[in-house]
Amino acid sequence: MKIRTRYAPSPTGRMHVGNLRTALYAYLIAKHEGGDYILRIEDTDQERYVEGAVDIINRTLDETGLIPDESPDKDGGVGPYVQSERMAQGIYLEYAKKLVDAGEAYYCFCTPERLSTLTQVIDGKEVTVYDKHCLHLSKEEVEENLAKGLPYVIRQNNPTEGTTTFHDELYGDISVDNKELDDMILIKSDGYPTYNFANVIDDHLMGITHVVRGNEYISSSPKYNRLYEAFGWEVPKYVHCPLITDADHKKLSKRSGYSSYEDLIAQGFLPEAVVNFIALLGWSPDSDQEIFSLDELVKIFDYHRIGKSPAVFDYTKLRWMNGEYLKAMDGDAFFEKAEPILKEVLTKGQDLRKVADMVKTRIEIWPDIPDMVRFFETLPEYDTALYCHKKMKTNEATSLEVLKDLLPILEAQDDYSNDALYDSLQKYAQEKGFKNGYVLWPVRTAVSGEAVTPGGATQIMEVLGKEESIARIRKGIEKLSALS
Repeated sequence: MKIRTRYAPSPTGRMHVGNLRTALYAYLIAKHEGGDYILRIEDTDQERYVEGAVDIINRTLDETGLIPDESPDKDGGVGPYVQSERMAQGIYLEYAKKLVDAGEAYYCFCTPERLSTLTQVIDGKEVTVYDKHCLHLSKEEVEENLAKGLPYVIRQNNPTEGTTTFHDELYGDISVDNKELDDMILIKSDGYPTYNFANVIDDHLMGITHVVRGNEYISSSPKYNRLYEAFGWEVPKYVHCPLITDADHKKLSKRSGYSSYEDLIAQGFLPEAVVNFIALLGWSPDSDQEIFSLDELVKIFDYHRIGKSPAVFDYTKLRWMNGEYLKAMDGDAFFEKAEPILKEVLTKGQDLRKVADMVKTRIEIWPDIPDMVRFFETLPEYDTALYCHKKMKTNEATSLEVLKDLLPILEAQDDYSNDALYDSLQKYAQEKGFKNGYVLWPVRTAVSGEAVTPGGATQIMEVLGKEESIARIRKGIEKLSALS
């Protein structure tokens, strides 16, 4: 049988990292076996519907390369692919009534006031545990209530004795006491199906073979299974993914500042790096490799290697990974993205392409650029302690000597290309019997005023030009001379 997976988000706002991982794993499972990957929009919860959220879903899947084979825009013969449109065709009510006729579901006319008397505190939470009151209404009473137009819901009729067992591809067989299964609502009083019911109906009618979702849905799976069994349908394979936590091992929340795909893109991460990173949140390859293209992931993805333990969102690792993608980026493509950022900081006609080439291997995300290159615009105030470098064996006094020696050499030089400048400084070092670092460190400090720079002394001077470079070296001599 051809594998068919689906990503079935609710249009409730930004795409959470956990939802994107679900979409990714569903895509990889299908594509690894040459199967179909389907996008279905589950908009039955009208109270949580957010205008524009469907556009966010489509844009995110497009940017990350998780292109569905079937979707609201690409009918594969089992549409509509939007639940509200399916509801308009009466699909869910039709199947709910079949369950009622089979004794697997029933009409419930209980008022909110009566339901409020059925609340219990379980695990510190107040929940309503329905008592099957309306299950015992006669057929005549039900028909009379319907004729009166009384508000109703349709509930699943779950057993109260025995156990229900279901199989998860990662967790194995899981059994629950049937007394823990409440009679969940299938059709709400507004006529809309609940997420749990519509999910089962649509997965079956769309031929879904593998259901990928977060492990918070494990507790609902027995009820799903009972629906499949009530209809006589084959149960799909379940793949419940582990929770994603922050560094404090708490559920990743909006307060973290990086819980959604949009957050990460806004912070300067590349879509390819985000996909690569999220793939490793709960899944591991059978090698030490960490950098994967989407095509590489498709080839090697084995969902049986998804772990059970919570996956920690390591922001530092994501930054590192993004930096690796930036290093590997085509130079022209990198400059196209970096240029507008550089233009906001550098306004004196600097060669922005040369600056971009310097920062390319040094940054981890785009917002790292401004602080890294600001010294090209204005020499910052700096402490002369920067001239002291134990490894280079430099200090304020030796740096002053080197800068004084080099000033007339650099003033006489017209060619301020990187190569020409490096040759001049290297020649001076050789003549004096100095190591290159002994000379280059004080020069770099003088022209940048920074402890860390994206390029070396002569690369910086090439961008600054002769006039600005000489001015900064004189400033360095002035600062160092003031110490004596």
